[in-house]
Amino acid sequence: MAITASMVKELRDATGAGMMDAKRALEESGGAMDKAVDWLRTKGLAKAAKKAGRTAAEGLVGVAVRAGRGVAIELNSETDFVAKNADFQTLVREIAQVALDAADSIEVLRATQLNGKPVEEVVADAIARIGENMTLRRMHVLEGDSIVHYVHNAAADGLGKIGVLVALKGSDNGIGRQIAMHVAATAPLALSEATLDPDVVAREREVQVSKAREENAASAKPKPEAVLEKMIAGRMAKYFEEVTLLGQKFVINPDITVAQAASGAGVEITGFVRMAVGEGIDKPAEDFAAEVAKLKG
Repeated sequence: MAITASMVKELRDATGAGMMDAKRALEESGGAMDKAVDWLRTKGLAKAAKKAGRTAAEGLVGVAVRAGRGVAIELNSETDFVAKNADFQTLVREIAQVALDAADSIEVLRATQLNGKPVEEVVADAIARIGENMTLRRMHVLEGDSIVHYVHNAAADGLGKIGVLVALKGSDNGIGRQIAMHVAATAPLALSEATLDPDVVAREREVQVSKAREENAASAKPKPEAVLEKMIAGRMAKYFEEVTLLGQKFVINPDITVAQAASGAGVEITGFVRMAVGEGIDKPAEDFAAEVAKLKG
């Protein structure tokens, strides 16, 4: 597979690796971006492999909570200008409320009535009225004894660029909002090691095994296999601490974990949702020079 300059740039942006290292990683991995990231990490050349997709679409996340149930929905727009439009914000708020009242999936939500029409038709009407394409992309539901929500970069009450829901067992005494803010800041992959995607765990272990063996092979005093296994286990334990909510250091008090903070407040975290506008959507880079050239032609 031919390795293009745009592929090298994408890998460099994702990892902070040098140009030639990024090119070689892509060549070694047959152009597969995920494998190239892992190759760089194995060689110790990835400075900051990004764990989340790039935020590339505009719009808003809307959250709504009532009586042990919370929902988060994402409505995308083409520009941030539209996301600041009062009409658009009202639409997001109304859709979130419909989701809270009567839907348990994005498919059901699109078909649920809002102001006498299915939600998908209401969105279509808004497209015609506002003059910009929109997509009702996602919906998540969370239930528990107590549901706490937090919106980061809020455009209005319950609307913003990042929406977080946290489910607690026990009576919230204020710790819930702090935990929700923590989730917004750190974007954990899962609640605990047990709930992490097994494929993600297997991939990380492959990286750590390869990295440990390469370091050992290059060492003047190679370590025995048993020591290597302990080293790998220690690195995996550190990984779990970094990517699981319960294992992370609490941003408000880094001397304790989030699990310890919750326990100290007399609650148990049973789940969370973090939704950021446009995560995982690639938006083509705008080439203004090319656009000007087209106009001249």
